[in-house]
Amino acid sequence: MDEVYYKEAFKMLRLANRGAKKAQEENRRLGLPNVYSIEGKTIFVLPDGKIKTEWL
Repeated sequence: MDEVYYKEAFKMLRLANRGAKKAQEENRRLGLPNVYSIEGKTIFVLPDGKIKTEWL
C-alpha cells in the first residue's frame, strides 16, 4: 500500500482508540461495566475493577 493510505489508516485507528477510551471512562463514571469479548467469551469489568464472566 501507499504511504498515504498507511498514514490515513493510522489516523483512523488513533481516533477510534481515543473514542473507545473516552467511552470506557464515561462508563466508569456512570457506574456501568465495560464489556469485552476475548476469545469468544464475554467479559465484564465492573467500575470497582472486579471481573465477571456472567451476564449481570
